[in-house]
Amino acid sequence: MNRPATPLQALQSRRSFLQAGFLTLGGLSLTDLLRLRAASAAPHRATPDTSVILIWLQGGPSHMETYDLKPNAPLEYRGEFNPIHTNVPGMDICEHLPLHAKVADRFTLIRSISHGFANHAGGAGRFLSGRDPLRPLDPLSQFPTIGPIVSRMREHVNNGLPNYIGNQPRVYGGGSAYLGESALPFVVGADPNLDNFQVPNITMDDKLKDRLDDRMTLLASFDQMRRDIDQNGSLKSIDKFNSKALNMLTSDKARNAFDMSQESAATREKYGRHKWGQRALLARRLVEAGCSFVTMQMQNPGVQGCAGNWDIHAVNGHLYDDLRGRLPIFDRAVSALVEDIYDRGLDEKVMVIVSGEFGRTPRINPQKGTRSKIMQPGRDHWPGAMSVLVSGGGMKMGQVIGSTTANGAYAKDNKLDPNDLLATIYRFLGIDQHHAFLDHSGRPMPILPKGSPIPELS
Repeated sequence: MNRPATPLQALQSRRSFLQAGFLTLGGLSLTDLLRLRAASAAPHRATPDTSVILIWLQGGPSHMETYDLKPNAPLEYRGEFNPIHTNVPGMDICEHLPLHAKVADRFTLIRSISHGFANHAGGAGRFLSGRDPLRPLDPLSQFPTIGPIVSRMREHVNNGLPNYIGNQPRVYGGGSAYLGESALPFVVGADPNLDNFQVPNITMDDKLKDRLDDRMTLLASFDQMRRDIDQNGSLKSIDKFNSKALNMLTSDKARNAFDMSQESAATREKYGRHKWGQRALLARRLVEAGCSFVTMQMQNPGVQGCAGNWDIHAVNGHLYDDLRGRLPIFDRAVSALVEDIYDRGLDEKVMVIVSGEFGRTPRINPQKGTRSKIMQPGRDHWPGAMSVLVSGGGMKMGQVIGSTTANGAYAKDNKLDPNDLLATIYRFLGIDQHHAFLDHSGRPMPILPKGSPIPELS
C-alpha cells in the first residue's frame, strides 16, 4: 500500500516540479544548469575594463615578405621585396607596408614564436589553444581556443554587448571544444563596407517590446515563489544570463556599436573602403563599446588575382603578384586600427594582435600554378618561425622581440612559444591561465598547460 507523502516530501516534490518547470520554460539542459550553478556559486574577481582584437590571417602569412625580411640571404630565400625603414630605428619591414612604417612606434613585432604543426587546422589549434592537437587535420579544435575561453571566463560581464564577436563562427582549426557551442562568438558575417550593412537579432520592434514587458511583469509576480525554491542560486544565475540577452535586445548600445554610419567619411576612408578596412573599424567600435574579444578574419581581399587566404603556395598563386595586391589593403587597415586605438586613448584598454597560424618556408618553392599553368614562386607551410604584431594593451611598443636565423628558418634569439603570447593576453584580460575547466571525460583542464607572459611587453 502506498503511504501518503510526508509534508517534507511533498515540499521537495513541489520544488522539483517547479524547478523542472522553470528549466523547461527556459530551454536549459542539465549541462546549462550545472554551468549556471557554478557561475552563481563562484565569486568573480574584479574584471579589468580591457579588450582584445585578434586580426586573424588564415593560411599563414609569409614572415619573409612582411615583418622579417632577409635582404642579405641568397636570392632563393630573400625573394623579390625589399625592406624599408620605419620610425623605429632598427625595425625594418616590407616596402609594401609604408603606412605600418609610420606607426611602428605604436606596435611591437615578435619574430621568434614557433611551434611544431605545419598544417592549417593543427597550426591554428596549437597557436590559439596552447595545446598540441590530438587530430591535427580536424578543422575543429579538440581544445577550446582563446575566444571561447574569454567568452566563458567573462560571461558574468553584462554591458549590453556579446563579450565575444567574430565575422565567422570559428577560425579554421579553432573552436570551443568542451566549453560548448554557447561559447562561440556572436557572428557578424555581413560586409561592413556595404551601404546596407546591418546586423540582425540585436533589436526588436515596439510590438515585441510590449509583449516582452507583459512577460516580464508576469515573471516578476513569481518572485516570492522563486525565493522559496532557489536555495542554491541557480535561478539567480539564470536571471543574470537572461538579463544579459534582454539588455542587448532592448538597449541601443549594441545597435549603436554596429552602426557604421556613425563614423565620418574621413575615418572610413582612412581604414580603406573595403571589407578588411571596415572590419578593422568595426572591431574598434565593438571594443570601444565594451566587447571583450573580437576576432576579425582578413580573408578574400577582393582583389583580382589574389587567393582567398594567405596560403600562397605556388600552386595557389604567384606569391609576389598576390602580395602586391593584398598588402596595400592590409597595410591601410592595420595601420589605421593601430593609430586609431592610440588617438582615441584606447591603448591602455585595448590590445591588438595580428597573426596567422604559422609562417612560410624560408626557401621559395616554384611550382606550376593550378590556374596560371606556368612556373611561379610560392612558399609552403612553416611553423619553425613566424612574426606577430602586438599593439596597445598598455605595453611597451616600438620594439622587436626575438630574431630568426640568417635565412629566416628558425627562431634564434628569445625563442617563444604561442603559449607565452596567450599568457600575456590572459593576464591583460584578468583571466587566470591556471583556471581549470572539465573536459568531456570530467578531467580538470587548466586554460594553459604552460607559458608565461612575455616580460618585454610588460
